[in-house]
Amino acid sequence: MLQAETLILIGLIILAIIILSKSAKVVPQKTVYIVERLGKYSGTLEAGFHILIPFIDRIRYIHSLKENAIDVPEQSCITKDNIQVDIDGILYFVIVDPVKASYGINDYAFASIQLAQTTMRSEVGKIDLDKTFEEREKINSEIVAAVDKASMPWGLKVTRYEIKNIVPPPSIKDAMEKQMRAEREKRALIAESEGDKQAKINRAEGDKQEAIAKSEGEKMKRINEAEGRAQEIERVAQATAKGIREIAAAIAAPGGSQAVNLRIAEQYLGEFGKLATKSNTMIIPANLTDVAGTVATVARIFSETNKGMNEPPKPA
Repeated sequence: MLQAETLILIGLIILAIIILSKSAKVVPQKTVYIVERLGKYSGTLEAGFHILIPFIDRIRYIHSLKENAIDVPEQSCITKDNIQVDIDGILYFVIVDPVKASYGINDYAFASIQLAQTTMRSEVGKIDLDKTFEEREKINSEIVAAVDKASMPWGLKVTRYEIKNIVPPPSIKDAMEKQMRAEREKRALIAESEGDKQAKINRAEGDKQEAIAKSEGEKMKRINEAEGRAQEIERVAQATAKGIREIAAAIAAPGGSQAVNLRIAEQYLGEFGKLATKSNTMIIPANLTDVAGTVATVARIFSETNKGMNEPPKPA
């Protein structure tokens, strides 16, 4: 009898443990449990400790409220210029309404992947192959907008989509590589020609500056030489005038006329004597013996000229 009671007590303890394990639930952080009571939605259990009614309440769905990332498999897309490319990506989303995520659609992850792939094919079909690499951001934003709009009844919020790879066919890849090499060679030739052009411009500018500098130097040289000659002529004229004035003053002094006559006679005889040394033929004046008369004539002319220079000018 005692053994039977012990077995019953042990059974009740085991049953209590089973019931407690079925009814007591601890929900982790950033996780929600969807509870159904007799097959109907009853409530949402958030993080913490909860007690359920054994055998009546049942945890039907478990959702993570963290940001989820699902891989979108590679798919073939046809571009606007009829080139087939293989594209894959990653879709990021957050569950904002666990109830809709549980009852709004059977498999929200599969539906999101399919919608992302169809939107990708649609967007790639609108652009040429060359622009698929440039328009990644635009394609990503269009996929996010389309999937986010469609997933609102599912309780999802699509945060972003990222294209991982864009793989063109091998033939197209070879053609693109050749095009890029040609473009690089073109840029190199353009850069080289621009360098040659700039070098020629610099050399021409240097030659121009050199020619201008030389011409300016030659101009200054000629100006200086002209000014030097002008000053030379001016100073010679001043010296000549000064000499003439001194001669005139000497002639006007007492005994000046006799000195002039003597000087004229000396020069006359001296120049006449030089004729015999320079030529065998001589033209002798008829009045060669009348030296005094010749000298007197020259002296009289000189005296009259000097007198005319010393007289004041007559009024007009």
